Amino acid sequence: MTATTHDEPNYMGVFWWLLVLTVLELGVIYTPVHRLAILALLVVLAISKAALVALYFMHLKFERRTLGLIALSPFVLCLFLILMLLPDIRPH
Repeated sequence: MTATTHDEPNYMGVFWWLLVLTVLELGVIYTPVHRLAILALLVVLAISKAALVALYFMHLKFERRTLGLIALSPFVLCLFLILMLLPDIRPH
């Protein structure tokens, strides 16, 4: 019998990365760039923070690929719905 052992995640390392990303988000808010650029940067930073939380605190990094796909499917659905509704919510 082979038992698979996983290394424990470095929770403090993940905490520091989340803190750095949060400080970057605060810095992005006060940059003098176009609102759309600020929005895009905030979305990218939020997705990266969500990925860190899902990978390490929800232990998806140490699970099989199938469980990761199950966790990722709501994100794909949300992105699809946003893109489908974008013509209706875009100001003229």
